[in-house]
Amino acid sequence: MSGAAMSGAGSLGSVVRRFLLEYGSGTPSRLKVLDAYLLYVLLTGALQFGYCLGVGTFPFNSFLSGFISAVGSFILGVCLRIQINPQNKGEFQGISPERAFADFLFANTILHLVVINFVG
Repeated sequence: MSGAAMSGAGSLGSVVRRFLLEYGSGTPSRLKVLDAYLLYVLLTGALQFGYCLGVGTFPFNSFLSGFISAVGSFILGVCLRIQINPQNKGEFQGISPERAFADFLFANTILHLVVINFVG
């Protein structure tokens, strides 16, 4: 490896280490739990899409409803994360974290009623 490639790899490693250090120390535990949920939903959607590419889409409604459920759940989770992040208090002054979570549950209920209806 050349010197430039070695320094690029070293700087990437230092960036990742610093990110993990700051994330671990500066992120509230509520947001860490929500980030784990978002990672799970993202991986579930990617797995469904990969399965669709590899095996096929024979029951297309089933694939589509599962993928829409994953994408919708991810979007609603990101909205919840934005609303309960302490750094965004100025943007959402009238919304408490409990209200944001209740809105998240209500929207998820509506989303999954639509998904279940779409499966048929």
